[in-house]
Amino acid sequence: MRLTVVANRAPISRTDEGDWAPSVGGLTTALLPVLSELGGAWVAMGEEPDLPERQEYPAEDPDFLVRRVPLSQEELDGYYYGMANSVLWPLSHYMVQHLDLRDPFVENYRRVNERFAEAVIEEHREDDVIWMQDYHLMLAPALIREAHPEAVMGHFWHIPWPAMEVFRILPGARELLRGMLGNDLIGFHVEEYAKNFIESAEVLLGADVEDGVIHWQGREVNVEAHPIGIEVERFERMSASDNVKGEAEEVRDEFGAESLVVGIDRLDYTKGVLSRLEAFEEFLEKNPEYHGKVSLFQVATPSRTEVESYQQLKREVDEAVGRINGQFAEDHWMPVHYRYRTYTQEELCAFYRAADVALITPLRDGMNVVTQEFITATTDRGVLILSELTGAAYLLPEALQVNPYDQSGLAEAIRKAIEMPPEERRERIQALKATIRELNVHQWADGFLDRLTAQRDASSGQRAPSPERNSSPERRVEEQSTGELVDGGV
Repeated sequence: MRLTVVANRAPISRTDEGDWAPSVGGLTTALLPVLSELGGAWVAMGEEPDLPERQEYPAEDPDFLVRRVPLSQEELDGYYYGMANSVLWPLSHYMVQHLDLRDPFVENYRRVNERFAEAVIEEHREDDVIWMQDYHLMLAPALIREAHPEAVMGHFWHIPWPAMEVFRILPGARELLRGMLGNDLIGFHVEEYAKNFIESAEVLLGADVEDGVIHWQGREVNVEAHPIGIEVERFERMSASDNVKGEAEEVRDEFGAESLVVGIDRLDYTKGVLSRLEAFEEFLEKNPEYHGKVSLFQVATPSRTEVESYQQLKREVDEAVGRINGQFAEDHWMPVHYRYRTYTQEELCAFYRAADVALITPLRDGMNVVTQEFITATTDRGVLILSELTGAAYLLPEALQVNPYDQSGLAEAIRKAIEMPPEERRERIQALKATIRELNVHQWADGFLDRLTAQRDASSGQRAPSPERNSSPERRVEEQSTGELVDGGV
């Protein structure tokens, strides 16, 4: 069996010295070892015109092929910044006020998906397993299926799939669903998203559903929960290193607070950074006894700076930080320390270890791996405040779960976390650490590929092996959705 990974980004990048090395990221970490072992191809977009369209990697003894799909600036703007980031991203996160619906976005998205499909078709060999990634490539599966009806193909969706009533807002919703149903297996982080997808297919397309399986055009499409994790062992080693321990102590000495609350996010309107700042402001207003004793350290990594809504968010966050510090700062105490920049994973690990409380309160999130990084890196004193609107919340009941839209409730959770007795802190964080070890990213990749392999073997008349991880958090979706069939389509 060979593997073909199809993703927006390539798994390798050029170093400052001009060499090629694996890119940093959870998906690369999870899939490169598998691809290197099995062989095959990684199909991705080519953002720079001078990059080779077909590149064997490593050059001296190739394990796999990187196949790039070159994009013009117009295609990149319409497909990536337009349809993916200004339409599908806000819709999937229930942020419909940020939708930017333009016909050129749709046209470029179709064209780029067609080109991705053509590249996969050209590289495809018999018995290959194809693994699509995320919301950038919703139309490609059905196109590949037309050319290779017997292909074994899976798709993992890394962000929330919204409720059917929200997804149907999107013009072209049915076309996108048809594209996704070209797959044999579709994976989501948690069962809620899987159920939402099933209901979307049932109501908007009239698809037959039985025991969580969608029957579509003579095929069965399995829809399952496969929650992703992080590379746990690496984070454990990093957090226990003398270097990280030393940096963590330096952070605490620099800020000089008895209790340090940490928030680490991309600066994205889905992450709830502005709401978090306003909740911390309310905490300070209601709890003057903690002035000079509690500080918030907020890291905001620049993200999608070309998009106007992100530029506006940065202005609002800057103003909130200035307002809070202007009102509450004292001689040797700054209530909010704000950093708008990118940090290495080792630096972030030191921040996690330095924190007494992690404030992770997205307005909506597919999983949120920052949560898992904090749990892995923190000591027994760490307390997690977690938005109940993340996929992680389904798996981590020991966190202090909050509604991120409830500003007063969030302010109260900050007080509760700071005052939590040491024994309760220890019990909660140890239970959270045990769960995160089960969500290891390598287990996620192996579990999903096991399911695809089982389907390949079944379709070829062989006895399909049972999924290896039925006892783990990724469970089959078994409840059948209901809904009214609607007419129409794209």
